[in-house]
Amino acid sequence: MLPASFVTPAFIHWNPSPTLFDFGIFSVRWYGMLFALGLVLSYQILQHYFIKEKVVSSLLDSLTIYVVLAAVIGARLGHCLFYDFDYYADHILEIFLPVKFQPQFEFIGFQGLASHGGAFGILIAIAIFCIRRNISFFWVLDKLALVIPLAGCCIRLGNLMNSEILGKPTTVPWAFIFEQEDLKPRHPAQLYEALSYLLIFVALHFLNRGLDRRPGFIFGIFLVLLFATRFLLEFLKENQSPFESDLTFNMGQLLSIPFILLGLILAILKRGPETIDFSNKLG
Repeated sequence: MLPASFVTPAFIHWNPSPTLFDFGIFSVRWYGMLFALGLVLSYQILQHYFIKEKVVSSLLDSLTIYVVLAAVIGARLGHCLFYDFDYYADHILEIFLPVKFQPQFEFIGFQGLASHGGAFGILIAIAIFCIRRNISFFWVLDKLALVIPLAGCCIRLGNLMNSEILGKPTTVPWAFIFEQEDLKPRHPAQLYEALSYLLIFVALHFLNRGLDRRPGFIFGIFLVLLFATRFLLEFLKENQSPFESDLTFNMGQLLSIPFILLGLILAILKRGPETIDFSNKLG
């Protein structure tokens, strides 16, 4: 454990303002801007695939609404249930409202989102969407798998600008000193994760172009790569809740295991070449 006073000029001192623009009445934060950027880039890439496969654009518009709402609601519920249940069990309204009632009424926004909860929410929403539209569930998941890592990269860069989700103390030369938190040089875990997701984004696009596999294969590979990366990087990150210090694996790792197993199963079951034309179910 490094002492709080351990500082050397060789490390990167990180102290950006989390606010990008401040207009007095309201402000634009880096996290919100990068979150929105991830959504816009994902939409543009998906639009390209939908046009290429002759799928009506109105389907993508509806899908976007389902995914965005499910991701935000699922991520919020995931944080409150998995990471801070003791608090929110006594403050139910604060789960759904961007305010804090104690020790005094305060507008704080929705502080606390869990990516695993967002993943659960998206899966449920896509299942409902596909049943209502009578389209291939795995075709949609494959397309989303191609852009979610890019959105995840943008979100982790937002976490970096907020100086949150800190890495563990280290002496590596590229360590960041998050001056808003303490003076300990730490692993820039947010940057590790952002770069990893960007590499996964690139790898999946190459894989998608080079292989003829049944719908669901790309999604399976996506689950394995993304959540195995998340599992490994958690070893370099501080726990998000005190109760995790008593666990062999932290909550992020425990929640990643089912997704990794599901991805392996899908990758094995869907590895054969595509023999069914799913395009006639998309309209």
